[in-house]
Amino acid sequence: MRVLLVSTYDMGRQPFGLASPAAWLSEAGADVRCLDLTREKLQDDAFQAADVVGFFLPMHTATRLALPVIDRVRAINPRARVIAYGLYAPLNATLLRERGVTDVLGGEFEAELVERALSDDRSVGPQPRVAATVPRLQFKVPSREGLPPLTRYATLLLNGERRTVGYTEASRGCKHRCRHCPIVPVYDGRFRIIPPEIVMADVRAQVGSGARHITFGDPDFFNGIRHAEAVMRRFGQEFPEATYDVTIKIEHLLRHADMLPVLRETGCIFVTSAVESVDDGVLAKLEKQHTRADFERVVGLCRDAGVVLAPTFVAFTPWTTPESYLDLLHEIERLDLVEQVAPIQLAIRLLIPQGSRMLELDDVRAVTREFDPRSLTFPWSHPDPSVDALQAELTKMIGVRLTMDRADLFSKVWDVAHHRAQSSATRQPPRVARAAIPYLNEPWYC
Repeated sequence: MRVLLVSTYDMGRQPFGLASPAAWLSEAGADVRCLDLTREKLQDDAFQAADVVGFFLPMHTATRLALPVIDRVRAINPRARVIAYGLYAPLNATLLRERGVTDVLGGEFEAELVERALSDDRSVGPQPRVAATVPRLQFKVPSREGLPPLTRYATLLLNGERRTVGYTEASRGCKHRCRHCPIVPVYDGRFRIIPPEIVMADVRAQVGSGARHITFGDPDFFNGIRHAEAVMRRFGQEFPEATYDVTIKIEHLLRHADMLPVLRETGCIFVTSAVESVDDGVLAKLEKQHTRADFERVVGLCRDAGVVLAPTFVAFTPWTTPESYLDLLHEIERLDLVEQVAPIQLAIRLLIPQGSRMLELDDVRAVTREFDPRSLTFPWSHPDPSVDALQAELTKMIGVRLTMDRADLFSKVWDVAHHRAQSSATRQPPRVARAAIPYLNEPWYC
């Protein structure tokens, strides 16, 4: 059986969502080829030769980009079984089936992907698993053969040095149910850990291929703190010359503040945290389980531990006002985080996909329209048109200046926002040099 696994977008990293199922399929006897369309050209002969084509859909952008490619596959190879898998596949199951996708798989997809890909049954597969039945898998070491080399992907910039970056996962899903999070409709408060020996084997292979930094892509690295500690300590012992980064909730950074020095000692150089807002009312609506004061405390704790905090935000929501947006900018400056915030974070607009818990709120439903199959969202308009206008202007401005100096770009955002709000305020010069802040040169997070 010839199986082609396709990734259309994975934030500038070598796709784990191709490498992991490739190992499962190869072990089951399939002839597997991987195609990363962010780094390789789309060629019809690859699709024509495949018996099964699997599309990895881990996020919104990847799904939108996949739709025309799915159409192309159906046109040039109508006999192929087309499978969609990953977080955003079950959220868009109806639309995908309308495009000719026969199987839609959600969380923990590998075993079922093997079963459906190698089956002689060509009927339409079952509906995606509901969250209550997310399976437990015996994970395998990912197979990265056939993928573009790590040197073709995003790199880490650290003190003027570029480091080749690898990517792996130590856990999946999340035990929290933040209202806006796309993980919730699939996992509904569940998470699955990957054994440390499997994680380390994957890291070892990537370090052997030249990686000097590893991104752990877990939705929350501290969901299982004892497991996280085991992974951290084994990483530090085996790869003392390498560095890594993780994503951790503000709530967990506070609860496990004693682990911050361990992060630093074992090679963690920055922590991404979805702060989302500095407005306590908005944080409550999003069910983030932290406050503005908690965020401020975590900034101090991370600085004391020598770990850079990289906050992310949903800057534009139905509750954003011109004044609250200025408040966000002032708080970022006051906490000396300008160099630690990717500029695109200052223009991020709330996405409301299928299955989103945001639609539980009356004031959200009041501003949303019907589901749009082109954007794969429920579009919404702000009650104050000036807020939407500000977001559109900032998106246009930031989108063409992604490589611009962060402090300079923040100043431009500051000026535009204050001008639109008919307000004025003098900026303070940053206290932390840009060169001291490590970051990946792939700025998108959705």
